Amino acid sequence: MNAARILALDFDGVICDGMAEYWQTAWRTYTQVWQLDRLEPSPGVAEKFRELRPLIEVGWEMPVLIRALTLGISTERMHSSWQRIRDRILADSRLSGVKVSQQLDVVRDNWIQQDPASWLALHQFYPGAIDTLKSLPARKIQPVIITTKESRFVSQLLKEQGVELASEFIWGKELKRSKVDSLKQILDRGVKKSPTVWFVEDRLSTLVKIAAQPELESVKLYLAEWGYNTVPEREAALQQSRIQTLTLADLPTLGGTPKKAAASKTEAVAVES
Repeated sequence: MNAARILALDFDGVICDGMAEYWQTAWRTYTQVWQLDRLEPSPGVAEKFRELRPLIEVGWEMPVLIRALTLGISTERMHSSWQRIRDRILADSRLSGVKVSQQLDVVRDNWIQQDPASWLALHQFYPGAIDTLKSLPARKIQPVIITTKESRFVSQLLKEQGVELASEFIWGKELKRSKVDSLKQILDRGVKKSPTVWFVEDRLSTLVKIAAQPELESVKLYLAEWGYNTVPEREAALQQSRIQTLTLADLPTLGGTPKKAAASKTEAVAVES
């Protein structure tokens, strides 16, 4: 099929602010994985969890972050060496990221089955994000969600907001594919011509990895200022020639208005998983 103008978007921290749900799901998972009886966290743990959320790349790290906080590891140490701390906690607890991830998904699935209304209520969509998604087809832009969240959770949340996005346009954790590889696949599937691709992400480290790939030179990269990142990260993004910072107010205008074609149609590219 013809290549389309494609807006690739991260989900958490770009479209949806699920901080309240992250905390609740992470806490429930933490108590189960580490087999704790206490039902309530110590004072201040939830606040520190929110502060440190920008460190998290994949969802299973969230219960491990809570473990680090309950062990008394300082926020300064975690900012400087989170991955080493994370891996040490897993090793000391004889756990793997896969095991923690599986338990996290079980907690979410059970919650959705037992009380879907309360689960959905904990997600807040950023102002204008849903309207932007709904407006893209008329602007001849195909949205593709690239996320480390399970696709089924993303699909359910979007449907609740009236956004029906086909499963082949939601690339989630279950695909076991990095965002670098996902973007490469999008480009590779432009058969007749190279697609125009914009990618919006709230993690600077992810964008830096993408910017270092020669094959992805044509992808326009944006750091979502409203997402899970810090002021120093936003300032550092300004020093990256390939990365532009994006405000929430500018999201609806990303890609501009396509020129009208007199005798041709722009087809959406089918980016099948």
